[in-house]
Amino acid sequence: MTAAPAARDGTPAPGQVPARRRGAAPGPGAAPGQVPGPGQVPPPEPLPAPALDAHCHLDLIEQPTAEVLATARAAGITRVVTVGVDLPTSRWSADLAASTEGVYAAVAIHPNETAAAAASPAQLDEVLAEIAKLAALPQVRAVGETGLDYYRDWAVPEVQREWFRAHIDIAKQAGKALMIHDRDAHDDVLAILAADGPPERVVFHCFSGDAAMAGRCAAAGYVMSFAGTLTFANAPALREAAAAAPADLLLVETDAPFLTPMPHRGKPNTPAMVAHTVRCLAGVKQTGVADMCALVTATGERMFGPW
Repeated sequence: MTAAPAARDGTPAPGQVPARRRGAAPGPGAAPGQVPGPGQVPPPEPLPAPALDAHCHLDLIEQPTAEVLATARAAGITRVVTVGVDLPTSRWSADLAASTEGVYAAVAIHPNETAAAAASPAQLDEVLAEIAKLAALPQVRAVGETGLDYYRDWAVPEVQREWFRAHIDIAKQAGKALMIHDRDAHDDVLAILAADGPPERVVFHCFSGDAAMAGRCAAAGYVMSFAGTLTFANAPALREAAAAAPADLLLVETDAPFLTPMPHRGKPNTPAMVAHTVRCLAGVKQTGVADMCALVTATGERMFGPW
């Protein structure tokens, strides 16, 4: 297993949290903008079959990347998708995926980063061209996370929508999955996808809708990826959404280092912790844990493969 690539072009080294990402969406009941506190988190019981973490930020985890991945493998998590939120972290993710077995990359400008990403139309075009170049790389399996975030005001909705549409085009041109960040923007996200025409593969990262939203996504064939929020006591609507979603449209993720599942909520998250979410999802769907591992692995390969 290789170590994380050296930081370059302003990219944070592993463990360095970019200031704007400290405001990542915390999910139901979490303190807004709060990075998980310190503390040792015991590894989960290993899963009975391999599974994956469909969305994490390995560059933000304050542990050596090789150790993080080794702990994940010990828990049964054999593949992870590490996600960029701007040009430097997208480059970092692509570099890591190129040199590390079982790691795949997603690249994009996060909706909360769009206002800061370009100061002029010419610069916007330059940034998007670089994302398109990265998206064409074989180790990059998704364009994301992109979408709309109406919870925060770091970029006005009009700017976010322009970037979202551009990322949809990039995903279609590259033939890669579109990985969506949707916070308090369900109707507009779905409307833009319908108006512009979605790529063949669409994943709603950290799905936050209710059962009705799950039905709308299912009708369009969109995959819903559930994070540790699924395990939170105060998130019954998420479990109802997962129960309503077709089993073949489900994925699991951590969004590490954020959104650590129960029983370790509030502690640092890593890809290994997705094992708790797999078990919770199996309970919601009233199926065996090994069967759920097989389901999410198959969906992961359909979205991000072939491995």
